This record gives sequence, C-alpha cells and structure tokens, in this order.
Amino acid sequence: MTNMTRRTVLASMGAALATPALVSHANAAEVTLRLHHFLPPVAPMHSRFFEVWAAELAEASNGAIEVQIFPAMQLGGKPPQLADQVRNGICDIAWTLPVYTPDRFPVAETMSNPFMVTNAEKTSVALHQLMDEFGADDYRGMKPLAYHTHDGGKLHTRDAPVLSAADLQGLKLRAPNQATGDMLAGFGAEVVFFPVTEMVVGLSSGVIDGCCLPYEVVPAFKLQELTSFTSEPAPGARGLYANTFSLLMNEAKYEGLSDDLRGVIDAASGMDLSRRLGAQFDGFEAYGRGVVEEHGNSIQQIPAEEIASWVEAASPVHEAWIAKLNDKGLDGAAIMARANALLDAG
Repeated sequence: MTNMTRRTVLASMGAALATPALVSHANAAEVTLRLHHFLPPVAPMHSRFFEVWAAELAEASNGAIEVQIFPAMQLGGKPPQLADQVRNGICDIAWTLPVYTPDRFPVAETMSNPFMVTNAEKTSVALHQLMDEFGADDYRGMKPLAYHTHDGGKLHTRDAPVLSAADLQGLKLRAPNQATGDMLAGFGAEVVFFPVTEMVVGLSSGVIDGCCLPYEVVPAFKLQELTSFTSEPAPGARGLYANTFSLLMNEAKYEGLSDDLRGVIDAASGMDLSRRLGAQFDGFEAYGRGVVEEHGNSIQQIPAEEIASWVEAASPVHEAWIAKLNDKGLDGAAIMARANALLDAG
C-alpha cells in the first residue's frame, strides 16, 4: 500500500457516523460511486476492507473513481433493503446478505444452510464458483462484484455453554438465518431472527439468551461484554453455518463507465476479490476470538461426535432447501451436490 493510501485510510477511519468516509485523491474524479453497508465504521470490514479497496480503486484509476462510503445505513432504509437500493440507484454499490430477504436469492443463499462451511477463504471460492455455474438469475439487473462468507458460526451465550443438543432446550437464541434457525428449533431452542444490528438490544434486555455468530462480529458489537460463554465445534468438523454475502453494483452505473474504468472495476472484483474477502474474514475471525479470550470468557468445544449427530439431524433442513430450489425452477439436488463437492475439494 502506498503512503498516500495509508494516509487516506487512516483519515477515513476517524470519520464520524454522520459523515461518509471519503476517499480523496489528487485528480478530479470522473465518477463518484456511493457504497452503502450496514456495519458501523469501527467494524473491521469497514476500516480494513472497504476503505482500503476504495483507495485502491482511486489509485488504479489515477483518481478518476471516487468512492464515498456510507456505513451504518447512513443513506436510509434497513439492511434487508440494500439489494433493492443498489438495483434502484439509491446507492451504486452495496454489501448485503441474501438471508436478510429469505428465499429471494436462492442460489446465493444455499451455502447459508447448516454445515456448508469449512473456512471463510475456501468457502468463499466455492460460493463464487457455485454462483458462476448456477446463480446467473439471482441478481438480474445488478452487477455482482464478489461473493463471500465468514468463518463458521459459534454459539455465544450469557448463562451457560452449549455442549450438546440437550443444552439447547428452551434456550432463546437469535438465529443467523432461517435454515440454521430451523435446525436449532429442531433441538428445542426458541429461535428468533432479526438483523445483527438489532441483536445488542435483544441480549441487553434479556429477550434472547444468546446468538449464533462467528467471532469476527464480536468486537464491533462488544458481544464479549454481553455473553460469557462461547461454544465452538471441535476442530476438523465443518462449521455450524456461514452466512453468504454479495457485493453488488448498479448495472446501469457499471455499463455507463468508460471502457478503461470498467476495466478498473473488473480488475478489482471477481473470483480474486471473493478469495481475498474470505481470507480477510479468516483474519477477522482470529482477531475476534482473541478479543473473547482477552475478556476472560469461557470458550469450550462441542465434541466431534456431538457435531456428527447435529449434521445428521440437519438432513431434513437440507432436503427442505432442495425442495425450495426445485419450486423456483432450479435443480436443487444438483446445486446442493455441487456445493458440497466444491467444499470437499477445497
């Protein structure tokens, strides 16, 4: 990273919530792209990816592309509306989760099913490949720039660890998505689903006893202060779940760029960007785990044999997802089989 880029990123990190983080450059911009996302600026995704990536676009275009980053839904609306915002031109680029609008982007959501994750980098590559092969219709009218996942989720709870299915009985949990919620409900948990931005209130007020999330989310929302126990699968098993993410651009905005500037966007997106995002999320995960450890919370492993029984119990959830894909005119069995093959190959 150049010295100018480092100075730009550091200056942006100090921006207040009410002010977009601006990427500055020496030359007058030919095009300004407004990037919208739902996390606060203190989140690693904002300061260590979006700001850096935006600065790279400015540098690669010799200042012709300026990116204005609007964190924490500063352009209005709620996280489930981000895909529509980029489609409708409210923003030019948005980072969003398919699970916030269940069943609407079915191929992109497929790998949010339980036990469809190894680590973030390998799973992100597998997801991108799956989308290339099966997902052309998911984001019609939008220009996908990258797809990725986080690392496998863990169970963070206030009062006791979860080491078996029996420990889930009656536990009020914020589920990360519908499919994982169905699995947890099958074990007797009382599950609710709302965006991660509303989770702190749920934990603070006692509406929920815990949540199922990766470590990388912990620092931004100070979950280490709201929970005391973390339960993670034993090493070697697939993760409990991983939500999928899509980085999307308004198609008309992309097509309206000059050939040179489209080339800059193309070079900074695609499979390489998906791999990079996954690798960064593996790094975020390690950092988040360190925050939990430093705070003194208890981290315990769910035994491998217990996880194996959970994988078997998740089979009806996977079958139900295949049926959903079939109902949308897709080959559900082929998509699930290919997703699993890509994960195993990774």
